Amino acid sequence: MTNLSDTEALMWSLERDPVLRSTFLNVTFLDRAPDVDRFRRRMAQAVERIPRLRQRIETAPIGRGGSWVDDPDFDLEYHVRHAALPGPGTDRQLLDDAAIAYQDAFDPARPLWQLTIVEGLADGRAALLAKMHHTITDGVGGVRMSAMFLDVERDAPDEPALDPGPAAEAAGPGILDTVRRVGGELLNTARDPIGLAQSMSRQLLVTDASKSPLWQGKRSMGRRFDVLSVDLDAAKAAAKKLGGTINDLYVSGVAGALGAYHRELGSPVDELRMSMPISTRTDKSSGGNAFAPTRVVVPVDMPDPAERFAAVRERIGGVRDERALAVAGSLSGLLTALPSPLLVRLARSQVETVDFACSNVRGAPFDLFVAGGRVLGNHPMGPTAGTACNVTLLSYRGSMDIGVNSDTAAVTQPDLLAGLVKAGLDEMIAAGS
Repeated sequence: MTNLSDTEALMWSLERDPVLRSTFLNVTFLDRAPDVDRFRRRMAQAVERIPRLRQRIETAPIGRGGSWVDDPDFDLEYHVRHAALPGPGTDRQLLDDAAIAYQDAFDPARPLWQLTIVEGLADGRAALLAKMHHTITDGVGGVRMSAMFLDVERDAPDEPALDPGPAAEAAGPGILDTVRRVGGELLNTARDPIGLAQSMSRQLLVTDASKSPLWQGKRSMGRRFDVLSVDLDAAKAAAKKLGGTINDLYVSGVAGALGAYHRELGSPVDELRMSMPISTRTDKSSGGNAFAPTRVVVPVDMPDPAERFAAVRERIGGVRDERALAVAGSLSGLLTALPSPLLVRLARSQVETVDFACSNVRGAPFDLFVAGGRVLGNHPMGPTAGTACNVTLLSYRGSMDIGVNSDTAAVTQPDLLAGLVKAGLDEMIAAGS
């Protein structure tokens, strides 16, 4: 038995509100159908090596969060599934089915993951839908965990070729330990109490509303998935010429796209508030969560892409030094001690200050295979978690594979949004060429 970390306990507590669910789903396109039996054998090995995959959450008394415990009735067949699309087998069919699967809540009596091999895509292709709850792992850990079923050659042996790293077994503290730690961290950061208070107002206790006139108050359980890809090498070269990182270019392109979307729908806006996780993982573990959630207001209506890049780069750089992030994780432990209705209301009030989520995860720079099927593209659908949309990037080979997960109540023209994201990133690459 292992205690949930503070962050995991908070995410699980918020599961009571469907809009705040922390599920993510990766859509992996394959050049052909994988060997299902071989894939199941590989996953049986993964379950043995990664305890989190065979554990469920046992809810504890208030103030203690909960624990990871082995599922005595674990059934691999339930978690590893096999399906087929009806004709004509378009990508749109797959993405719509994946969005419906995403909306279904996990059974809390079982481990919080499902992998589904889907055959029947046009041109003999197939797909793997990897659905997990964020309490199991974050984006970086999820990429490492996937090494248990990924190969570097088509006809690989059953043993995994990639090292997923040790599975994290983080022990969550008790409420008194959390209080002591929060107190200590507050003292350590209190040399500048005004600066700390200002930082907390920007990151932890935001009081002003979200910026979008289109999306305010429009949230639902409906989801729409869209995918796109952009040349990674061209983006890296452009980012370097513009004087920043690939993440600066990525966020600048997405910000420009969201600004264009608002203009197209007759509701121009100068800025939007973005949530963006910053990885704090320092080991090679594949389980658990190691990230700091941040919020940053980014410009979305700067016509000059180079100027927008510089402004975004400056704002993202400032977020990394926010004092409030030092206590964010520990405050999660205190929040889980609140009565559930109060906790959900508080979380909702903070999520409603954010317009969209954006994330960037580094993947493999070489070919990967799933039980004989070569990976053509890897598109992550990060949790909207109360925002209008989540735009997440996972690099693979020489490609920026992007998934757009939209709340259907907020984003009423998802095709337009996806096209503008592609155009926004192409514009940033052209600006640095």
